[in-house]
Amino acid sequence: MSEAAISDWTSGELMITYQRCGGCGAVQYFRRDFCAACGSEDLTTLVASGEGVVCAETLVHRAATAEARVHVPFKIVLVDCAEGFRMMAHGANDLVIGDRVRASFTHFTGQLVPLFEKSAR
Repeated sequence: MSEAAISDWTSGELMITYQRCGGCGAVQYFRRDFCAACGSEDLTTLVASGEGVVCAETLVHRAATAEARVHVPFKIVLVDCAEGFRMMAHGANDLVIGDRVRASFTHFTGQLVPLFEKSAR
């Protein structure tokens, strides 16, 4: 059975969490009650380092909502995280594919969200 979830950015904590399956070893992001690879409920929630590499990026020039207009332009990135999962998040506007990044956090339309920026390494 799945362990009690560790709070993460979706509940206001400044961290990104992911799960590792005890049955097959797969990693997954967002939380689920079962492993998406094998169906096992033997999942462990872990805290990610926040490090990764940009694998896709797009600069948004047209906001979908009135609240988001104040943020235009803003970048959305797909990041291959060091722990083996891929996540979509906000990114610094200067990011390009292949950049090494590290997560921080910011507010976007009133909600806490991960923001990836170039890492020092």
